[in-house]
Amino acid sequence: MTLMKTSNQGKNLIKEAEGLRLEAYLCPAKKPTIGWGHTKGVKLGQHITVQQAEDMLIEDIAPIERLLNGLKINFRQEQFDALVSWIFNLGEGKFKGSTMYKRIIGNAKNEEITDQLVKWIYSDGRPLQGLIKRRVAEANLFIGYERYKVNKDKIIKV
Repeated sequence: MTLMKTSNQGKNLIKEAEGLRLEAYLCPAKKPTIGWGHTKGVKLGQHITVQQAEDMLIEDIAPIERLLNGLKINFRQEQFDALVSWIFNLGEGKFKGSTMYKRIIGNAKNEEITDQLVKWIYSDGRPLQGLIKRRVAEANLFIGYERYKVNKDKIIKV
C-alpha cells in the first residue's frame, strides 16, 4: 500500500476554511492561532510570513497523514483529503474517540461516514456557519458528489 499525502486540493480546502492570518489571534475555541489554523506554540502578538504559514501547515498535517496511513485503508485521494481537513480542524484525539472513527475502521459505507462527518458543526454548543460550510465541502469531497448542501443555517441532504 502506497503512503498517501494530502493533495493540493486537500490543502486548499483547509486553507479556504481556516483563512490566512499572519498575526496571531484567538480562534473561536479561544486558542492562539496563526497562519492557516496553526496553534502549536503560538503566542498572541506573533507575526509570520506566508512561507512560514505554508511550512506550519505541512508540519501540522504530517501527523494526520501518518495516522490515516496507519489505518491501512485504501482511501481515494479525495477521501483522504477530506479526512485530513476534518481531523486538522477537530484534532486527532476527538477523531479517535468519534463514532466516525469507528465507522471508518469498521468499513462502513461512505454514506454512514459522511453522515457522521457533518454532525461536527458546533463550538460551545452552537452551530457555526464556517463549520457548516466546511463540513459540507468535506463530506461532498469524501463521497465524490454533492450529497449535502447548506440551506440557511442547516445542512441538508440533496
